[in-house]
Amino acid sequence: MEQDPLSQLRDIHLPETGGIWPPAPGWWALLALGLLLVIAGLLLVRRKRRKNRWLRVARRELDQLASHAAREPQWFAQLNTLLKQCARERYPAERPEAMSGQRWADFLIRTSPEEHASARPVVDAMINSSWQPVADAEPDQALAFAQAWLEGQKC
Repeated sequence: MEQDPLSQLRDIHLPETGGIWPPAPGWWALLALGLLLVIAGLLLVRRKRRKNRWLRVARRELDQLASHAAREPQWFAQLNTLLKQCARERYPAERPEAMSGQRWADFLIRTSPEEHASARPVVDAMINSSWQPVADAEPDQALAFAQAWLEGQKC
């Protein structure tokens, strides 16, 4: 009885797959990195939202002022008060809440998104209208300047 040595060989078998669980260490590292990036992104968004909360409140108040715009000194005083509150939040070191008259107008022009020399008459009229018995400024122009100024104050 002669045995054929080739008949004793087995066919090639591939190893069993390991399955998907537990993942390899590289996948764990990638998951940890992804989680860190998501958490950092959420913290940055939260910080920016907190930092600009005053701006959202100011926009709402400006919309309320716009809804009852009038050519009255009291309305212009409210608009100036709102702008001073916003300026105090954005530029606390300059103490804009203590400014008035020409100094306040210069501050508004200097801190506007684009230093508008053309906005000077509107700003002057807006500020002066809050003191005078009859307002000289147009509420629409004052609102347009205030909205442009607020939009330029994003952090």
